[in-house]
Order: sequence, then C-alpha cells, then structure tokens
Amino acid sequence: MPELPEVQTTVSNLKNKIVGLRIVDVWVDTPQLIKKPSWVEFKKQTKGAKIEKISRRGKNILIYLDSRFKIQDSRILLIHQKLTGRLLYGTWIMKHGAWTPIQKVPVEEKANQYIHLLFFLSNGKMLALSDLRKLAKVILGPAEEILNLKDIKKLGPEPLEKSFNVEKFIKTLRQAQDKRKIKEVLMDQEIIAGIGNVYSDEILWQAKIHPFKPARRLGSKELKDLYQALKDVLEKAVKLRGTDIRRVYQREGELCFRCGTKIKRIKIGGRSAHFCPKCQRI
Repeated sequence: MPELPEVQTTVSNLKNKIVGLRIVDVWVDTPQLIKKPSWVEFKKQTKGAKIEKISRRGKNILIYLDSRFKIQDSRILLIHQKLTGRLLYGTWIMKHGAWTPIQKVPVEEKANQYIHLLFFLSNGKMLALSDLRKLAKVILGPAEEILNLKDIKKLGPEPLEKSFNVEKFIKTLRQAQDKRKIKEVLMDQEIIAGIGNVYSDEILWQAKIHPFKPARRLGSKELKDLYQALKDVLEKAVKLRGTDIRRVYQREGELCFRCGTKIKRIKIGGRSAHFCPKCQRI
C-alpha cells in the first residue's frame, strides 16, 4: 500500500500538472470504486469542474474542485489508493478493450492493464486510477463534509509537519497509554498519520527498537531515538520521491547492513515485521 512518502510524491507530481485544468469527461468500468455519490451523480458533478488544488491527509489524496450547480462550498474528490491503487497522469487510447498509453508512463508498465477510472482533462491529458485488486476508495462531496468524514477526522498528526516536534511525539504516545507492540502503534492512523508496514519496519530498524516491544515500555532515550528515526526515514523517502529505502523490509534471510546478522520476519497482527535480532533486542 502506498504510504506517506509515496502519496506525497503523487500529490507533488500532480500539483504542477492538473491544477487549473477542467475535467471534460469521466470513464469508469468499476463503479463500485466510487463509494459516494452514485456513478451517475458522480459523473454529473465532476464533468466540467475545475481542479483548484490538490493535497494530502494521511494516505488520502484530496483534489479540490470548484463549485457548480449552486453548491456554495468547493468540493473535494477524495482518493485513497489502498493496497494496489496508483494515480497515473498521461494519455491513453482504447485498443482491443484495454487502455494503451500513447507515451511512456513513468510507472510499471503493468499498471496500465488495471485502469478502472479515467478523468479526461482540458489539456488533452488524462488522470487515471489503476488498481489491480479494485480496493481503492473514491468519494466526492462538499469540502466540509469530506473533511469531517470519520476516516479523516480521526487521523493522528502529520509526522512531517513542523509542529510535530519530539515533545508532541512523546506526548502522543504517552497519552495513548498503549499496551500494544510499538510496530502496531506506529501503524495506527489515529495515533500518527501515514505510516504503514514498510516504513514502520524501517523506522524501528534505524532506532534499534524491536517491533514487539510494548509501546508503553519505551524509555525517554528510546522515544527520542524513535522520533529522530521517524523524521529521518520519512524525510529521506520523500526526498527520494517515494522510493523504498529497503534496509530491512522484505529482506528476510539477508544480512543486516549494520551488523551482518540475518534479518528475521515475524507475524504481528496479521502483518509481517522485519527486524535484526541483534540490533533490535526486545
């Protein structure tokens, strides 16, 4: 699933490409991706709308559209890419029942096989949602309504905001009084927004903290180290435009870059955790 760095990269890439354009038409072959409103109403409300801005909240992409049909407030098109969703920008044509890119799209070629939603833009380009498993979520509604959705309102603080300092980080974890393992806490979107399976592994490896260690047992130094690792890993990943760092994630059986010990994988809450048994003692 795309996490904070990948989603931020998508938003940054699209900001200079789609803002200011109008949506001239919409195509879909999987209407169930659109959770609200109905497909007929969705097409009616998006066709002709101008894209005013694009931003991110947690793993959600928020595309602001201008007001139409006497709606007073601007509207937001919310897209959560989920596990296999990808937002692509380019030009495609339909060939033999499938969308084929006219020019190379800077993603894996197979992503073009799973385009299920297309926005035709006023500059002749398209914004496409590719999703192998068809799990992505698309919602359109008034800005106030979207920003007050439970999935948005309950999100924790953004870890890369300047206001999210070490004191706020420690306070956030302490207030949770969490008995869960620290990896589970880091992935809880209500505590900190945007971190998932990949970056929780990388953050814990850098901080030398075992993923199974209970969050409430972390000492002051461990919390400070964890905060610094969180900032370093996420900032580096954003700078690398969402490229996975992969110093520990999915490297089971390979050697730790720090000490040479074999990386292990364990199950935690239905997910996998990768760690170095020597560097990250419980």
